[in-house]
Amino acid sequence: MIEEYAIVTAKIDAQATLEIERRTACGLCGQTRGCGNAAWGKLLGHNRHAFTAENLIDANVGDSVVVGIEEQAVLNMAFFLYVVPLMAMLVATVAADHFFSNQLYVILAAALGLLLGFLWVKGYLIGQNKAGVAYSKKYQAVILRFADDKAGL
Repeated sequence: MIEEYAIVTAKIDAQATLEIERRTACGLCGQTRGCGNAAWGKLLGHNRHAFTAENLIDANVGDSVVVGIEEQAVLNMAFFLYVVPLMAMLVATVAADHFFSNQLYVILAAALGLLLGFLWVKGYLIGQNKAGVAYSKKYQAVILRFADDKAGL
């Protein structure tokens, strides 16, 4: 299980909206000096991203919690989101190169193959869930424990 610290920002029934607590290795992020990550952070901004997780421990707004997701779910998502579209792009490129001598058609086929690969992944993942929502329960994060709970560490 991959674990990360987060803060509950909203609670709706058995679901909670979370934001990851930003932790840095050296503490220089946001200061005038520091590593390259601090420079990129200043340039692009350190945006917070909210996500939903199952709230099995009944955490309330403002609680610091440990949220987790299965390693296999992360590996499956990496496969679906990277390998499948790239393989579709490669197959479309080779097929277009075989049938057409114009390189513009090969480039267009590569772009079309990549797009079709992403669309297939989206349809496949939605089709895996019978409720018709865009995610499956096995790919959803779960609140495991409160962050100050040392018994679970």
